[in-house]
Amino acid sequence: MNDPYRQFLEGKVKLDQGHGFDVDMGEINPHLKPHTRAIVKWALGGGRRAIFAAFGLHKTATQIEIMRLLGRHRPGRVRLIVMPLGMRTEFPREAEQRFRGEYQVDLRFIRRNTEIGDDRTIYLTNYESIREGILDPTGFDTSLDEASVLRGFGGTKTFREFMRLFEHQPTYRWVATATPSPNDYVELLAYAAFLGVMDVGQAKTRFFKRNSEKADQLTIHPHKEREFWLWVSSWAIFLQKPSDLGFSDEGYELPPLDVRWHEIPSDHSAAGTEKDGQHRLLKNTSIGVQDAAREKRESLPARVQKLLEIRAEAPAEHRIIWHDLEDERRAIEAAVPGITTVYGSQDLEEREEAVRAFADGEIAELAAKPVMLGSGNNFQRHCSREVFLGIGFKFNDFIHAIYRVQRFGQTQPVRIDLIYTEAERDVRRRLEEKWARDNELRERMAEIIRSYGLNQAAISAELTRAIGVDRTEATGDGYCLVRNDNIPETRAMAADSVDLIVTSLPFSNQYEYSPNYADFGHTDDNAHFWAQMDFLIPELYRVLKPGRVACIHVKDRITPSGISGMGFQVVTPFSDETVAAFRKHGFGFLSRVTVVTDVVRENNQTYRLGWSEQ
Repeated sequence: MNDPYRQFLEGKVKLDQGHGFDVDMGEINPHLKPHTRAIVKWALGGGRRAIFAAFGLHKTATQIEIMRLLGRHRPGRVRLIVMPLGMRTEFPREAEQRFRGEYQVDLRFIRRNTEIGDDRTIYLTNYESIREGILDPTGFDTSLDEASVLRGFGGTKTFREFMRLFEHQPTYRWVATATPSPNDYVELLAYAAFLGVMDVGQAKTRFFKRNSEKADQLTIHPHKEREFWLWVSSWAIFLQKPSDLGFSDEGYELPPLDVRWHEIPSDHSAAGTEKDGQHRLLKNTSIGVQDAAREKRESLPARVQKLLEIRAEAPAEHRIIWHDLEDERRAIEAAVPGITTVYGSQDLEEREEAVRAFADGEIAELAAKPVMLGSGNNFQRHCSREVFLGIGFKFNDFIHAIYRVQRFGQTQPVRIDLIYTEAERDVRRRLEEKWARDNELRERMAEIIRSYGLNQAAISAELTRAIGVDRTEATGDGYCLVRNDNIPETRAMAADSVDLIVTSLPFSNQYEYSPNYADFGHTDDNAHFWAQMDFLIPELYRVLKPGRVACIHVKDRITPSGISGMGFQVVTPFSDETVAAFRKHGFGFLSRVTVVTDVVRENNQTYRLGWSEQ
């Protein structure tokens, strides 16, 4: 169909634009696993894509091969892989094992631009070097390994710096991380923004309901959930195991996970008081941050004692001990003589050497914070035990820490010991709830991958089906009601046949009423909205009798500081844009009636927009 309006609607389907190039399967390193080779071809075809593969599915080898083939097809470009601290030895180890003969690669770790030599080398660096301005990657083709560092996008220096450096760069770029928590929609939007797929604000409006009381707490619209996951699948691959892509799972069976919770009694005599002075009967860390921190401090000796009891069961076992506080680290060092620890103020070279030695089995016990070593590191070769000295509410750090040892390639049953206090039962409950929800959503993503594989055309076809409306009509004495897309409906109406037009516009992309792409609220921004209205307004002008009135209800919009780019929120005069749009197509402006509403009261109390709220 050559109808310009239909073409406009089809253009709303925002899929991966395909910035890459095609490679033949015969060019791809045959020493790689079949599923890895398929992902390499898909990733290069997109040019900007996300590789979300479960722990142990060879993301390291995938990125090396992407960069090797990129150098072959696009010579003269600087290729850079960015990784967390502690990962420096993983890439050379993988290259030595899987890139031999004609597929051999030259990897070199750098911290500064002056260390860059010829374009035959694949360069490696840490996030810290870029974040602190030591190395400038402008113009580099880049893959972010363990890209979950971007997940706190709005408030983290890492995300802001990487967006500043890459946002308008015509470069190839990829993100690779173990399957991100599907609970964390904000993390997925951060990846989409970095890859240039869709702006964060636009994605929030398109798919989510917002919580007016808590920023970035998003709830997906029920009618948009499948569309959202199909959209994600257009630029990202979620892979739980090779069979999701139709390959054999031989060698990819995870060992059993033995989770043991150890509850320590709390001292309720120090439960504290409420704000009104009322004494509490029992401690409860869900009351507030200060109470939770106090419980951590007061229970530290008992938790360390439980740690020693757990260690005594198998003193020779290799294990990693997770903690969150510096006081906990010092307590571990005092209780376990000779243990190796890593911490923030430590020399980077010393820290990386400690991580390498533990990964290679040269030392038996390592203590660290999940926020530091919970991503990227592979400890499964010599370690099958973890002890959490305490628990908290950060599920993402928690689950990634577990998967340092419970991953493909692990040959032993994995035992996880979690120490918590009686007052932290609510923390445990929330962790277990998030864990169950995480497993549920991962299975949902796996189902989409099993259905569509890496077939972008099939995903595109699925998303473009929801265009247009089946016309229905109801008539009676003195009325005729029609359900249809406004534009084809008004096109079929006779000229000068309408006495009055009354409508409330969707206020650009502020409200989206249905999953249908014909929905006027399903637009990127104001300009995109008015582009669709340019199909409707001329028809409204044509069918309205001369001298009659069109009453248009709209409201001016508040644009947050992060979107305005001005450092403060501004008012977008949407009513003025409405006047201009209708005048452009022949209407004359008669008057404006302003209705004042109390937004704070609406949000906090009533959620009503009635005149009674005046």
